[in-house]
Amino acid sequence: MTEQLLEIKKDLSKKLKKDRFEHTIGVMYTAASLAMRYGEDIQKALTAGLLHDCGKFCPAKEQIKICRKKGIELTESELEMPALIHAKLGAYLAEHEYGIKDREIQDAITYHTTGRPDMTMLEKIVYIADYIEPNRAEIPGLSEVRRLAFEEIDQAVCRSAESTTRYLRDGGKAVDPMTVRTYNFYKKEK
Repeated sequence: MTEQLLEIKKDLSKKLKKDRFEHTIGVMYTAASLAMRYGEDIQKALTAGLLHDCGKFCPAKEQIKICRKKGIELTESELEMPALIHAKLGAYLAEHEYGIKDREIQDAITYHTTGRPDMTMLEKIVYIADYIEPNRAEIPGLSEVRRLAFEEIDQAVCRSAESTTRYLRDGGKAVDPMTVRTYNFYKKEK
């Protein structure tokens, strides 16, 4: 791990709640494993995995205030579902607080929650690593997505987006349109 990543890890260990930090480390190493499997840049995967939830250092209301102050545009869906906001805020913090200028890493952070149609391999890796990391509580279909992640990542993305959409709808919660678009795109790709 580079000196920069060690410094970021140290900083996040102080800013994030203990369980969030443990999840972050799980995502970082899962992303690195997937990068090895798919021939992606391991350092980029480690970096995006480590920073994917850096925007969750404060409550959603505070995240909204920071976004407004920094000029980060939020969609209607994000304002309705504040749990999504940390992704855009995280990409901003990655660049402005942690010095990560790589657009590919920033995009992987931005889309790690909702996904998007036609993601780059790094985006898919971070999206799936967030879903399957070892600290995740067992949910229906998780073991299947974990298996698929290392065999056929596009199918893992499709199953993950489908599961997320179903879970939210069954719970009477709103579903971000980008998650639906992600599912529809990868369903067609299968």
